[in-house]
Amino acid sequence: MQRISRLDRNEVDAETGKIYDVYLHERGNVPNMFRTVAHRPEIFRTMIAHFRAIMNTGTVPAKFKELVIVRTSQINRCEY
Repeated sequence: MQRISRLDRNEVDAETGKIYDVYLHERGNVPNMFRTVAHRPEIFRTMIAHFRAIMNTGTVPAKFKELVIVRTSQINRCEY
């Protein structure tokens, strides 16, 4: 049962909308956790900066990091 709605592109402010557009272009979708946190744009923007730092730096390939995220969600029975 969904408790906090996931905001669509037309439901967010302009700055958040730009972030949505980047993810739509890069991935073809906006992850559900981003769409949920978008209720708090100030937190969303810092979360995106943190997420990008994790995914785009270091020696572990981004695809492997994504697999770790998916597997962690499966283990915790979370919808990802």
